[in-house]
Amino acid sequence: MSVGENLKKIKAKLPANITLIAVSKTKPVELIKEAYDAGQRDFGENYIQELEDKHKQLPADICWHAIGHLQSNKVKYIAPFVHLVHAVDSLKLLQEINKQALKNSRVIDCLLQIYIAQEETKFGFSFDECENLFQTDELKPLQNIRVVGFMGMATNTDNEIQIRKEFHSLKELFSKLSFLNPQLTILSMGMSSDYKIAIEEGSTMIRIGSSIFGERNYNKV
Repeated sequence: MSVGENLKKIKAKLPANITLIAVSKTKPVELIKEAYDAGQRDFGENYIQELEDKHKQLPADICWHAIGHLQSNKVKYIAPFVHLVHAVDSLKLLQEINKQALKNSRVIDCLLQIYIAQEETKFGFSFDECENLFQTDELKPLQNIRVVGFMGMATNTDNEIQIRKEFHSLKELFSKLSFLNPQLTILSMGMSSDYKIAIEEGSTMIRIGSSIFGERNYNKV
């Protein structure tokens, strides 16, 4: 099926409250344009140079999402235009995003990445670290960022019970903190392999790549 047909098939089964991020990393501009022409506006990229290049080549109304692990020294390249930073895993990174947003006279929306997987390769705040961040004054000076929700990646496993448990734990944290912090409205959980479970467990935003564009191009660096 074409990119447009894949999108139509996926969106037909999604609840109305779910935001679909088309993960376009390593994919050529032509395929992204196909998705755009099919009505998709939210795209996610991992590689900052690639994200910057595609932003310059594609329509201005695209909402670009930085979804990969972000290094502080790369923030300046996306600060002028990025719609949402998904994987903020430290206060230091929040401070740098705030600094670069101020330089560009912007307020940049961010998601805190919360560590829920049983894998050492994943990044993120622990539950305690996340709660402490909201209980202290460390966020108050950061007037050019908005923490609007959480993102979590489940363990890469076929064990659906474990995946569901991990998503459920993040939903509980989200419910607890969003009750006290109404700006928290986004819970980003779920990718091509597990987004159906994530939605059942309360996700409001999913990140899908291969089911839309086909398998990744692993030769991309």
